[in-house]
Amino acid sequence: MACMVPPRQPEPRLRTGSPHRVLIVGGGFAGLYAAKELGRDRRVDVTLVDRRNFHLFQPLLYQVATGALSPGEIAQPLRSVLRRQRNTTVLLAEAIGLDPERRVVSFSDGGPIEYDTLIVATGSRHQYFGNDAWAPFAPGLKSIDDATEIRRRILIAFEAAEREGNPERRREWMTFVVVGGGPTGVELAGALAEIAEDTLRHDYRSIYPPDADILLVEAMGRGLPTYPPVSSASARRQLERLRVHVRTGTRVVHVDDRAVRIQGTDGTEQTIPTRTVLWAAGVLASSFVRTVAAATDAETDGAGRIRVTGELTIPGRPELFVVGDAAVMPWPGHPQVPGVAQGAIQSGRFVARTVRRRLRGERAATFRYRDRGDVAVIGRLRGVTSIAWLGPLGRQSGFIAWLLWLGIHIAYLIGFANRIVVITRWAFSFVTRGRSTRLITGSPLLPPIEHPEPPA
Repeated sequence: MACMVPPRQPEPRLRTGSPHRVLIVGGGFAGLYAAKELGRDRRVDVTLVDRRNFHLFQPLLYQVATGALSPGEIAQPLRSVLRRQRNTTVLLAEAIGLDPERRVVSFSDGGPIEYDTLIVATGSRHQYFGNDAWAPFAPGLKSIDDATEIRRRILIAFEAAEREGNPERRREWMTFVVVGGGPTGVELAGALAEIAEDTLRHDYRSIYPPDADILLVEAMGRGLPTYPPVSSASARRQLERLRVHVRTGTRVVHVDDRAVRIQGTDGTEQTIPTRTVLWAAGVLASSFVRTVAAATDAETDGAGRIRVTGELTIPGRPELFVVGDAAVMPWPGHPQVPGVAQGAIQSGRFVARTVRRRLRGERAATFRYRDRGDVAVIGRLRGVTSIAWLGPLGRQSGFIAWLLWLGIHIAYLIGFANRIVVITRWAFSFVTRGRSTRLITGSPLLPPIEHPEPPA
C-alpha cells in the first residue's frame, strides 16, 4: 500500500532581527546531520540536546555485543563533533514535555528551552509487542548499555557451560536464540556462530564451543524481508553454512529465564530450553515522541511513530519537524521510508535545508528519499546486498558484499581516529580470527550454576 502524502502546510512565521532558534532533540544520525548542516548558517542558533553525551554509530552495535569492538570505537562525543560550529550549543538533558503553543520544551532538570523551529530526532527503542515482561530475559540492541549487557550474557553462557556438571543444564547454556530475522538479527546470529566456531574454539577444557546451538527465529516467511527474495535465500544459505538454524514463519509466544516457546504457522508449539535469548525484532518510538504526539494531537502508527507531511512536519505545525525513526516518513510508491541510517541522515539534512530555505524566503521542498541500498554482513567474507539502482549487479553475496559492507561502514563512521582504530581492529580480527574485547562487565558477573563440576 503506497503512502499518502498529506497536503502542503503553510509556511511558519519567522522572527526578524535576531537569530532563528532551532532546537534539536536527539543526537543520533538525523539530529547530528541536521545540526552539522545548520552549522553553516550564521542566521541560526542551534541547540542540540541529548540524554547521552555522544553520537552512537548504531549499525556496529552488534560488534560491541559480540566483542569485536569496544564502545568508544563506535561512539563520538557530541561536543567534540560540533565544537567548530560557533552557532551550536550542545546540552546533556532529557526532554520530557512540550508546549507547542508557547513553543517551549521542558526537561527533566526543570530548565525549559524556547524554540522557533523544533526538530524531534529521538529515534526508537526495541519493543516486545505487548509482552514487556519478556524484556529482562531477552535484551534488545539499541544502546551501548544493551550491547555490553548482551556481551556479558553471551560470555557468561560459555563460562557457565564450562562449570556446569548437569548435561541438560549445560545444553541450556550452550543454546542461543536470536529473535528477529532483519539485518540486526542476521548479523548477530552470524557473529555468534563465528564466536563459537573460531574465537572460543580452543579456550575451554570441559566444553567444545562449536557444539553451541544457535537458532534464528523470524515471524515472516523469510529472513531479511526488506531485501529481494534471492538475497534472503542467499543469507539463509550462508547462515546455515555457519551452522545457524533458521526458523522462518515462526513467532515467539513466550520467553522466560529457562526457555523460549515458539509457534509455527500451523499452530504447533515447541519449547526450546535456553538461558540466552537476544531480541532483534520490532521498534517502538521513544517516550518523548509519544509526548509530542499527545501535545499536538498528531497521528501515530502502531509503533508510536508520528505520521508527518511531505515536508516532514506535523500536520498543522510547520515549525515542528519529526525525523528518522521517530517518524513515519512518506515515500511515494512504498509504505514508508525504511528505518535505516540512510533514512535518518537524509531526513536530518533535508529539514536543515528546509529551515535555511525558509530563512531565505523560499518555499519548502518535498522530501524525496533516495534508496542507496542495503548491505548486511553475515560473518567473515560473508554478506548480502540489495542495491536496486545497480540492477542485477546490486544483488551480491559473499566476499563482494562483505567488502562493500566494510567500505560503507568505515565511510559513515564519525571521527577519523575511530575509522583508523576500527580498520586496525578488523584487520587484526581477520588475521587472527579473534575478538579482543571479550570482557564480562556489569552484573551479575558470575553465572547461576546449579551443579558445579570440578575442572577436567
